[in-house]
Amino acid sequence: MTTATMTTALAMATAMTEPAPGMRARVPARLRIAAWIVLTAAAGLAALVLTVHSALQADVARRANAQVVQELAEFRQFAANGVDPQTAKPFASITRLFEVYLSRQQPEDAEIIIGWLADSRTWLETRGQRLTSPEFDLVTDGDTALLETILRERRGVGGTRSGQLRWGSLPVVLSGRPVGTVAVAVYIDPMAEEAVQITRLVAVVGLGSLVLIAGISALVAGQILRPVREVRRAAAEITEHDLSRRIPVTGGDDVADVAVQFNAMLDRIQEAFDAEQRFVDDAGHELRTPITVIRGHLELLGDDPQERQATLALVTSELDRMSRMVTDLLSLAKAERPDFLRLQRGVDLAALTLDLDAKVTALGDRRWGLSHIAEGTCTVDPERLTQAVLQLAQNAVEHTTVGDRIVLSSELVSASAPGDPTLVLSVTDEGSGVHPDDVPVLFERFARGQHGPRPRGGAGLGLAIVRSIAEAHGGRAYVETTGGRGARFAVAVPACHYVPRQPAYDEEPS
Repeated sequence: MTTATMTTALAMATAMTEPAPGMRARVPARLRIAAWIVLTAAAGLAALVLTVHSALQADVARRANAQVVQELAEFRQFAANGVDPQTAKPFASITRLFEVYLSRQQPEDAEIIIGWLADSRTWLETRGQRLTSPEFDLVTDGDTALLETILRERRGVGGTRSGQLRWGSLPVVLSGRPVGTVAVAVYIDPMAEEAVQITRLVAVVGLGSLVLIAGISALVAGQILRPVREVRRAAAEITEHDLSRRIPVTGGDDVADVAVQFNAMLDRIQEAFDAEQRFVDDAGHELRTPITVIRGHLELLGDDPQERQATLALVTSELDRMSRMVTDLLSLAKAERPDFLRLQRGVDLAALTLDLDAKVTALGDRRWGLSHIAEGTCTVDPERLTQAVLQLAQNAVEHTTVGDRIVLSSELVSASAPGDPTLVLSVTDEGSGVHPDDVPVLFERFARGQHGPRPRGGAGLGLAIVRSIAEAHGGRAYVETTGGRGARFAVAVPACHYVPRQPAYDEEPS
């Protein structure tokens, strides 16, 4: 039994850290954590780069449109208010107007300002510093289609061999006759180079950050998962002969809580193992004694009929004692099962008490009494409570003599907080009492009083059964003694769903 329980406990501890065969991860957990962190950061970085790139491109388009609008507005104002610096009079020709206006302009780096002369079908222009290359010419190899489109349409966006182009134009009218057109065109790609550089810089910094994140996350994940590795090592080192291994706990995070709970589980396993070991040792010792007695008497059995009769009576007595001990051991074993109790709702406490009183009087020639009777109904297991009280009564009989008084009582004690009261079933005797040094271990298995004035018989399992029944109800078993004559053994359990007894019609309320 010990080996089977220990094997189960070790399997539970190992299952927390060891994956099942065929399911073992090939990649360490800290690397998987780091990989997920890096992937998440990479996704965020990609979204950031795309957002920055889109925002910068939109800003380039907005600035290009603003340049076109600004230049056309400046030309409109110049044409309306400007004068020829040579004559100090309004411009006499469109050619002179364009010459003076274009000479005074300083276009942006990616901007071209064109003055188209309708009569001569020629044009004047000025352009930014970044558009000096022939690839930015609006007329190439005699193809004037692009220039004509710009002069014809008031505004527009088009593609060229040098990238996207945005433009706007304004017709010039003198004396009611159209004489030319002023146009402003802006190349987007040269303006977008700065945006591309910024996007590239963000991407490079982001990639460097990913490398740093990967290293730091792997390191931090390893530190965080250290208690988990300690749990695995501890589970591997635990054997059925050594349960002393514990995990050092540092920090106060969730992973540290795993180590704390694992250590607590090991404490519980060790306590259960030690208790079971003591239980098996004590049971073996208790069962070994009657077996030895029976074997010794049988080996010395002679032919004398009287001797045979005496030996048979002794063997029968020892077998009965063994039978009672086995029955008690089975009761204690069942106490750990979920179906140990069979709770019944609406148990009449007065009827239960009177039934107990009728049963205990048959246990021995004593002066039996009944001091209190609880009234009302609640939810308990009446059979188990009867078993517990009879055991307490039998215990009182064993430690008293003929004529001693034993009193049975059932009381309801009000709870300190609002809720159901507590049902207390007690047996009080006038025996030699219980020594205070024996009280702490009195309800343990195989415990016997060692300091009292009277020896305790039996295997020491009766009071342990009483405690198991009380604890199964969510209550407790206890003893009250003054160290002198007499003792009061009691079982206190919650009176769940308690309903007070309703007075009959011929009764007056108290």
